[in-house]
Amino acid sequence: MYNPFKNIFSKINVFKGSNESSAVGVDIGSSAIKVIEIKRKKGKAVLETYGAIALGPYADMDIGRVTNLPVAKIAEALKEVLKQSGITESSLGLAVQVQSSLIFSLELPLFLKESEMASIISTEARKYIPVPSTEVSLDYFTLPKKEASFEEINNPEGKPSEAEKTNVLVVATQNDAIARYRSVLTACGLDASFFEIEVFSSIRSNFEHELSPVLLMDFGASRTKLSLVEFGMLKSYHTIDRGGADITDSIAKSLSIPFPEAEKMKKEFGLFGNPAEKTLSDTIKTHTDYIFGEANNVLLGYEKKNGRTINKVILSGGGSLMKGLKEVAASNFRAEIEVGHPFSKIGSPSFLDKVLETMGPEFAVAIGLALRKLS
Repeated sequence: MYNPFKNIFSKINVFKGSNESSAVGVDIGSSAIKVIEIKRKKGKAVLETYGAIALGPYADMDIGRVTNLPVAKIAEALKEVLKQSGITESSLGLAVQVQSSLIFSLELPLFLKESEMASIISTEARKYIPVPSTEVSLDYFTLPKKEASFEEINNPEGKPSEAEKTNVLVVATQNDAIARYRSVLTACGLDASFFEIEVFSSIRSNFEHELSPVLLMDFGASRTKLSLVEFGMLKSYHTIDRGGADITDSIAKSLSIPFPEAEKMKKEFGLFGNPAEKTLSDTIKTHTDYIFGEANNVLLGYEKKNGRTINKVILSGGGSLMKGLKEVAASNFRAEIEVGHPFSKIGSPSFLDKVLETMGPEFAVAIGLALRKLS
């Protein structure tokens, strides 16, 4: 069976001697499209150009709204943002939104033969996938084994322990979603050198050499995505169906103002609030309390199951730029809080440093894709 996701789990290190000298990453989100082009110059990734375009207007909606556009409209927007940013490359790396896939782990016998792995994973995966297996493409990656504890090594009863199992991360992606992306590219006269689930692109651009478990929180327009990462590998993944557009919509309704005005107030004041309008910060806090509450439940479950403590939380995505979010995160987690800075992996003119630092979280996925293409 043809699988467009073969080798989807490429390593996070940036360069490995590829022949590619230019790379384009395209992130088609629910409210905007982000694109970036980087080039290899003297062995280093260097920023060539980047751009973003809101999708709301293409659906006759406000900027910042979550959209569900037909292929023709997405292609129109993609053509425009590529034109505006001056990108002429016809082959690119494209992100697949995580809602088009299912990510889960399987525990398999330690001494399972490689030749048996694909067949067994395909059979076991059916228990997790709510659609016929013919409608999805599967990819998998064997996760690094954890070190056995003293008790496991000295198991007096000789029973199989957790250390004697192989954990495999499995991704099932809807074939229809890939076909839809291909249709967008065809309409633009483009082709994809690869597709990648957005979470893996984000991990690649946000992580350096983290050894301890880290929680990556990606604040998108329609949802917040949680990735628990250890040794650069995704160990667990969860989504919270609440994002930046939900917050803006609540502000608009509670203050009886238009969506664009609510979006402007959210960006200007955030959780610090407007002294003249206490309802603003209270409304935002209702949503962030829910998001962080759900995230803490995920963390507690992970720490209990794996016996490992999360020492760092990285905030990413456009919503992570909201004023006061980092401070609220610090009060919710017993961990170091960091806002991702993906552009730090790419060389760029020094006069752009401030701009790129504030925009970085929004371009994390696009940057991760481009880095993979050069790797």
